[in-house]
Amino acid sequence: VQLQASGGGLVQAGGSLRLSCAASGRTSSLYAMGWFRQAPGKEREFVATVKWTGATTYNADSVKDRFTITRDNNAKNTMSLQMNSLKPEDTAVYYCAARPSGRDSVTDSRSYDYWGQGTQVTVSS
Repeated sequence: VQLQASGGGLVQAGGSLRLSCAASGRTSSLYAMGWFRQAPGKEREFVATVKWTGATTYNADSVKDRFTITRDNNAKNTMSLQMNSLKPEDTAVYYCAARPSGRDSVTDSRSYDYWGQGTQVTVSS
Protein backbone atom coordinates (compact mmCIF):
# COMPACT_ATOMS: atom_id res chain seq x y z
CA VAL A 1 0.00 0.00 0.00
CA GLN A 2 1.28 3.45 -0.92
CA LEU A 3 0.02 6.69 0.61
CA GLN A 4 0.34 10.17 -0.86
CA ALA A 5 -0.48 13.16 1.33
CA SER A 6 -1.21 16.65 0.07
CA GLY A 7 -2.77 19.94 1.08
CA GLY A 8 -0.42 21.43 3.64
CA GLY A 9 0.59 25.07 3.68
CA LEU A 10 0.79 28.31 5.61
CA VAL A 11 -2.29 29.80 7.24
CA GLN A 12 -3.04 32.39 9.88
CA ALA A 13 -4.42 31.42 13.26
CA GLY A 14 -8.15 30.84 13.05
CA GLY A 15 -7.95 29.76 9.43
CA SER A 16 -8.61 26.43 7.77
CA LEU A 17 -6.78 23.85 5.71
CA ARG A 18 -7.79 20.55 4.18
CA LEU A 19 -5.35 17.66 3.93
CA SER A 20 -5.89 14.71 1.64
CA CYS A 21 -4.34 11.28 1.50
CA ALA A 22 -4.65 9.01 -1.51
CA ALA A 23 -4.09 5.28 -1.05
CA SER A 24 -3.05 2.92 -3.81
CA GLY A 25 -2.05 -0.70 -4.08
CA ARG A 26 -3.66 -3.43 -2.00
CA THR A 27 -6.18 -1.16 -0.28
CA SER A 28 -8.60 -4.05 0.22
CA SER A 29 -6.37 -5.15 3.09
CA LEU A 30 -6.86 -1.94 5.04
CA TYR A 31 -8.89 -1.68 8.23
CA ALA A 32 -8.43 2.00 8.98
CA MET A 33 -6.50 5.14 8.10
CA GLY A 34 -5.31 7.97 10.27
CA TRP A 35 -3.36 11.17 10.66
CA PHE A 36 -0.40 11.83 12.92
CA ARG A 37 1.68 14.95 13.32
CA GLN A 38 5.15 15.78 14.50
CA ALA A 39 6.35 19.20 15.58
CA PRO A 40 10.06 20.04 15.78
CA GLY A 41 11.64 18.50 18.86
CA LYS A 42 8.50 16.57 19.75
CA GLU A 43 7.33 13.02 19.37
CA ARG A 44 4.87 12.01 16.70
CA GLU A 45 1.35 12.29 18.04
CA PHE A 46 -1.99 10.87 17.02
CA VAL A 47 -4.51 13.25 15.46
CA ALA A 48 -7.46 11.26 14.11
CA THR A 49 -8.48 7.96 12.59
CA VAL A 50 -11.30 6.64 10.42
CA LYS A 51 -12.28 3.11 9.53
CA TRP A 52 -11.83 2.20 5.88
CA THR A 53 -15.60 1.97 5.60
CA GLY A 54 -15.89 5.51 6.93
CA ALA A 55 -18.33 4.39 9.56
CA THR A 56 -16.32 5.24 12.67
CA THR A 57 -13.98 8.11 13.49
CA TYR A 58 -11.96 9.11 16.54
CA ASN A 59 -10.12 12.36 17.23
CA ALA A 60 -7.51 13.33 19.76
CA ASP A 61 -8.77 15.68 22.46
CA SER A 62 -6.43 18.42 21.24
CA VAL A 63 -8.24 18.65 17.90
CA LYS A 64 -11.73 17.58 18.88
CA ASP A 65 -14.44 19.91 17.53
CA ARG A 66 -11.89 21.58 15.22
CA PHE A 67 -10.68 18.77 12.95
CA THR A 68 -12.85 16.34 10.98
CA ILE A 69 -11.56 13.17 9.37
CA THR A 70 -13.52 11.57 6.55
CA ARG A 71 -13.31 8.91 3.89
CA ASP A 72 -14.18 10.62 0.66
CA ASN A 73 -17.06 8.93 -1.10
CA ASN A 74 -16.47 10.80 -4.35
CA ALA A 75 -12.74 10.12 -4.58
CA LYS A 76 -11.91 6.45 -4.40
CA ASN A 77 -9.38 5.41 -1.77
CA THR A 78 -8.99 8.95 -0.44
CA MET A 79 -9.09 10.23 3.11
CA SER A 80 -9.29 13.88 4.17
CA LEU A 81 -8.66 15.94 7.27
CA GLN A 82 -10.57 19.21 7.46
CA MET A 83 -8.82 21.48 9.92
CA ASN A 84 -10.68 24.53 11.20
CA SER A 85 -9.88 27.13 13.84
CA LEU A 86 -6.21 26.39 13.46
CA LYS A 87 -3.82 27.40 16.23
CA PRO A 88 -0.06 28.00 16.17
CA GLU A 89 0.37 24.83 18.23
CA ASP A 90 -1.09 22.86 15.31
CA THR A 91 2.10 23.62 13.36
CA ALA A 92 3.74 20.32 12.45
CA VAL A 93 4.45 17.88 9.67
CA TYR A 94 1.29 15.84 9.17
CA TYR A 95 1.53 12.20 8.15
CA CYS A 96 -1.22 9.98 6.85
CA ALA A 97 -1.06 6.35 7.82
CA ALA A 98 -2.95 3.12 7.33
CA ARG A 99 -3.27 -0.14 9.23
CA PRO A 100 -4.57 -3.57 8.28
CA SER A 101 -5.74 -4.60 11.75
CA GLY A 102 -8.29 -3.31 14.21
CA ARG A 103 -6.84 -5.14 17.18
CA ASP A 104 -4.19 -2.63 18.26
CA SER A 105 -4.40 0.83 19.76
CA VAL A 106 -5.65 3.41 17.27
CA THR A 107 -3.51 6.13 18.82
CA ASP A 108 -0.23 4.19 18.74
CA SER A 109 1.83 4.88 15.64
CA ARG A 110 3.24 1.34 15.87
CA SER A 111 -0.20 0.03 14.93
CA TYR A 112 0.12 1.56 11.47
CA ASP A 113 2.05 -0.31 8.81
CA TYR A 114 1.90 2.20 5.97
CA TRP A 115 2.93 5.86 5.97
CA GLY A 116 2.78 8.77 3.58
CA GLN A 117 5.62 11.22 3.07
CA GLY A 118 4.29 13.99 5.31
CA THR A 119 3.02 17.47 4.52
CA GLN A 120 3.95 20.66 6.37
CA VAL A 121 1.26 22.71 8.11
CA THR A 122 2.34 26.07 9.50
CA VAL A 123 -0.03 28.27 11.48
CA SER A 124 1.12 31.83 12.11
CA SER A 125 -0.03 33.85 15.09
